Amino acid sequence: MNYLYYPGCSLKGTGKAYEESLLAVFDTINVFLEELEDWNCCGATAYMSISELKAFALSARNFALAERQNRNNRTAQLLVPCAACYLGLNKAQRYLNEYPELLSIVKEALDEADLILSGPISIRHPLDVIYNDIGLKTIKNNVVRPLEGLKVACYYGCQIVRPYADFDDQFKPYTMDRIIQALGAEAIDWPLKTRCCGGSLTGTIKDVGLRLSYILINEAKRRGCDMIATACPLCQFNLECYQREMRKQYGQKLDIPIVYFTQIMGMALGINPRKLGLHRLFISPSNAFEKKATVGGAHVHS
Repeated sequence: MNYLYYPGCSLKGTGKAYEESLLAVFDTINVFLEELEDWNCCGATAYMSISELKAFALSARNFALAERQNRNNRTAQLLVPCAACYLGLNKAQRYLNEYPELLSIVKEALDEADLILSGPISIRHPLDVIYNDIGLKTIKNNVVRPLEGLKVACYYGCQIVRPYADFDDQFKPYTMDRIIQALGAEAIDWPLKTRCCGGSLTGTIKDVGLRLSYILINEAKRRGCDMIATACPLCQFNLECYQREMRKQYGQKLDIPIVYFTQIMGMALGINPRKLGLHRLFISPSNAFEKKATVGGAHVHS
């Protein structure tokens, strides 16, 4: 199985550990990812707030590049790990399909750059690909360190399944939970899987952002989880990096590791922790893995 890979800005910066663990996991299970050449920003929130047209044009440029680079006779499969990029590209494609006048303007702009947008691109999230293409059976067969005893709160955030739910349930998503269970760990039952972490509010209206993140962490801790797994660089940043300030504001000890679901997968598949970017985390999950998980007698050093 081959996929074009769109990293987006975050996975080359603050979300580097997400990229490292994603690439390591896919390499281990023999799924080839080819990075999209000369990719650009997905258009994201900042562009949308100024000009939706320019945001859609930015996304469309990535679609045209994917068409050009696609070496298969079928529709190009574009793997998009970042939740914001996944939503942004997904939204752009839907609008281009639904509004012919918008598509005409965007095609004219692409023509100036000698790019052609002729057909749809399949925007895929890693959770979708792992669950529906690779399959849980393959994941189970590749597990060398079953994570028995590890309790994980699977956190999807508010962008992967909302407003579009292409591969999972919009209100009670399950793909990450079942992947975690396939690794031998327990995916705890909790109701805040898709509740907002605060997003960019931590940088604008900080008290509100902290409160939203605190609600998530407090509930996960109350339910006895060892770590929270996420699939969004901004969610990971908010939930991990502000725990010290949350402790001061709410007077509660908070030290829950916030990891990417691909990092948990990598541990179960026996990948070296440094290749998974565990050393990049501010709150190390090493104790949780060593204490709770069956890791084949190996020590975890992040």
